[in-house]
Amino acid sequence: MTDKSASVQQRIADELGVRPHQVATAVELLDGGATVPFIARYRKEATGALDDAQLRTLEERLRYLRELEERRDAVLESIRSQGKLDDALEAQILAADSKARLEDIYLPYKPKRRTKAMIARENGLEPLADALLADPTLDPVVTAEGYRSENVADAAAALEGARAILVERFSEEADLIGGLRERMWSQGVLVSKVREGKAETGAKFADYFDFSEPFTKLPSHRILAIFRGEKEEALDVTLEPGGVAGEPGAPSEYEQAIAQYVGIVDQGRPADTWLGDVVRWAWRTRILLHLGIDIRIRLRAAAEEAAIRVFATNLRDLLLAAPAGTRATMGLDPGLRTGVKVAVVDPTGKVVATETVHPHEPRRDWNGALTTLTRLVVAHDVELIAIGNGTASRETDKLAGELVAGNPGLKLTKVMVSEAGASVYSASAYASAELSDLDVSLRGAVSIARRLQDPLAELVKIDPKSIGVGQYQHDLPESALSRSLDAVVEDCVNAVGVDLNSASVPLLRRVSGISESLAANIVAHRDTHGPFRTRTALADVPRLGPKAFEQCAGFLRVRGGDEPLDVSGVHPEAYPVVRRMVAAAKTDITSLIGNGPKLTSLKPERFVDEQFGLPTVTDILAELEKPGRDPRPAFRTAIFAEGVHKIADLKPGMLLEGVVTNVAAFGAFVDVGVHQDGLVHVSAMSRQFVSDPREVVKSGDVVRVKVLEVDEARKRISLTLRLDDELGASKGPRREQQRGGGNRDDRRGRNDRRGGERRGGGRGGQPGGGMANSAMADALRRAGFDTGGRSR
Repeated sequence: MTDKSASVQQRIADELGVRPHQVATAVELLDGGATVPFIARYRKEATGALDDAQLRTLEERLRYLRELEERRDAVLESIRSQGKLDDALEAQILAADSKARLEDIYLPYKPKRRTKAMIARENGLEPLADALLADPTLDPVVTAEGYRSENVADAAAALEGARAILVERFSEEADLIGGLRERMWSQGVLVSKVREGKAETGAKFADYFDFSEPFTKLPSHRILAIFRGEKEEALDVTLEPGGVAGEPGAPSEYEQAIAQYVGIVDQGRPADTWLGDVVRWAWRTRILLHLGIDIRIRLRAAAEEAAIRVFATNLRDLLLAAPAGTRATMGLDPGLRTGVKVAVVDPTGKVVATETVHPHEPRRDWNGALTTLTRLVVAHDVELIAIGNGTASRETDKLAGELVAGNPGLKLTKVMVSEAGASVYSASAYASAELSDLDVSLRGAVSIARRLQDPLAELVKIDPKSIGVGQYQHDLPESALSRSLDAVVEDCVNAVGVDLNSASVPLLRRVSGISESLAANIVAHRDTHGPFRTRTALADVPRLGPKAFEQCAGFLRVRGGDEPLDVSGVHPEAYPVVRRMVAAAKTDITSLIGNGPKLTSLKPERFVDEQFGLPTVTDILAELEKPGRDPRPAFRTAIFAEGVHKIADLKPGMLLEGVVTNVAAFGAFVDVGVHQDGLVHVSAMSRQFVSDPREVVKSGDVVRVKVLEVDEARKRISLTLRLDDELGASKGPRREQQRGGGNRDDRRGRNDRRGGERRGGGRGGQPGGGMANSAMADALRRAGFDTGGRSR
């Protein structure tokens, strides 16, 4: 290991609060091609049981610190090539612990275009600047007269050149700039004002027309909203440095700090006034501008990091939402002019029937639609009806309600399901291959039905950014967002496990160690040779070698195969340990699996060996007790209140049941069946202080809420989880009341279209209807957040 590698690993260990050898081992495994899910589950002894969250943090920090080392090498080489690298400067560069600090040190040596300071040096004015700075008793004008030349017309020109040299010098002092940056960060304020003449066109940013807040208190959604308003020329944004205001005309505390750092003191000497003006000029024209850019970058980076974290958390909750399970399901993709698209899938998700009915305008064939739907549910033993939440969802929900009521013997359950991303899937190459015999318009109905059966298995077919659970998505860095969301999908898929004999290519390619080409090879082999009987049969798949098998085998399930352990999360490499357990229990493997008392009687310490330590053995016993257990919650629905169908039906004081559709930094959105989600502000979640709304709820939770306030005109609903709250209490700041920080533009022009109809913007909730615990979080889309680009 090189010294640089050791330094990076030591720093990560310090940040994570773990031992260096744990980090070193994890890094070695990652560099060797191992995935985070594999390391977290099957290499606990090697890493000292680092969990997936620690490993993801380690992975991100490793990437950052390696980039820092690469940049450090580039900086050193650049300065060395200039002949300006000495031991002291090299030590400074080697000690830089962040990219910002490294760039501060490099700034004086960074190749730049010709500046006024460069020209002044070429004209021989640097000695003048040095003389006045070193000896303020000199008269600036008199001294400058001695520096007149062909290129320096008079003393004023000489002093201007000397000032340019000192301004550049002061603004490139790394320690000075670093200190001023931290001072401005800790006490500065962001101020936004409406741009003249933009009050009407920029109305969605009205909360920021006269706004100010300290940098350190700005939440991510406000930062992104304000910068979006500035980008759209609705807001003028300034970054005020803050600090204690002095007497009018007196130096600011920042100017005083600069003067103190460079040794300038006003003692009434001839050059003191000129030097004070140089400091003021340096602060106002160079340093403040530079720090303003740095602070903007820092604000945006912090906001982006928080927004990506929110996006990732909501996506995780969505993917791990409760599946309705293997039950025949009818998917209804609502529409008006083009009709309601219908798809019936069997318990395995196979399409068994499709139709298009026209119960709504303009045909209004209500009875004909009911007859067709009744025929389909009877013919295919349908148990669940999944209704997409786009255009005409309320009307279609009513149709489904009559279908349920008209067939009481069938025990049908109707559930409103988000169709976010369904259009993206419908038009994808994968959908064309998977459902080649279906029209694009019908594929959406299939997706809606399947995502109720198993949201994870269906949603992995869609780009995570198209699912619509994020905030200001199009303002976020593409690479960082994709990396974070892909990690979430990978973690979720491997946490649940994948059925080797039924999984699609998109699902398989998210399994540890399986690329898209390998996933396609697995499916092709399965289609040609029939279902896999064992995990080890994967060796017959082209290009699936030992390394890939090691990574993926533990996450794949073979149900009803030749090896009973293949249905569990026990890795094949650990099967010998299980055989020893079977021998110790004096039974057979089939009798041992699921036998709680027998497994409890086995002491884990007895089965520890050189390869498998106590953590792995303990995991094996837990897995044998509940083999292949699904970590997702049980499926349940929220029952919407009778007679409450639209905002006008809501009254303050009502107690309602609803489902959490999305969670933001300032609260949670809850669907109560009125086409518009209500907001439970973070201040209305608990009697105790709540720093993170996810401490209380997550997407998909079914909750009881009280209506605090209804603003029908602005489509705002204030809710509380504290059912004993008095009306008018804890509504939370108006700024966040379902405005989403003025981000409504993200949905403008991107609502789904198919057959000439708008597809976004609403979902219903008729009496007896419900939103499944597996409901897709689209509250932020309708409340003003980003939909993730759902153009069809």
